[in-house]
Amino acid sequence: MQEIIKGLPKQAKDKHIENKKFFTLLKKRTPKHLDSLMQELHDAEFKKTDCLQCANCCKTTGPLFTDKDVKRISKHFRIKEQQFIETYLKVDEDNDYVLKSVPCAFLGVDNYCSIYDIRPKACSEFPHTDRRKFQQITDLTLKNVAVCPAAFNIVEEMKKRI
Repeated sequence: MQEIIKGLPKQAKDKHIENKKFFTLLKKRTPKHLDSLMQELHDAEFKKTDCLQCANCCKTTGPLFTDKDVKRISKHFRIKEQQFIETYLKVDEDNDYVLKSVPCAFLGVDNYCSIYDIRPKACSEFPHTDRRKFQQITDLTLKNVAVCPAAFNIVEEMKKRI
């Protein structure tokens, strides 16, 4: 898995222009069956991909934390929301809460998340390849294929099928 992760940024970069053109066309002429296709591709890929072998998303990128996420996680730790924010988060250029640093402070050496059951919404939905109206998040997907081997594989299979 480490070899795949190591080569992923270059693979994604090599496919970037092709993917961008494909997604532009996808937005212009969205197939009616896109949502069901994406769900099928997502399910098939995650039957063979074990995130615990990878955890590259947790090691290299930080999720957005919504106000609900902050409230839920700080309650879990029995600390005030402001204390949670000051300890773990910062405000980014888009005025969103994000992790102060990566890898994620909640990621263990075994790639398990210590707050898995209450993790941020962005984490539970990552890599967003089973999301409805997929054509609306293609910019995010272009970024995710450079981080997530499963997202890369799903996009490659989607291009073959559409």
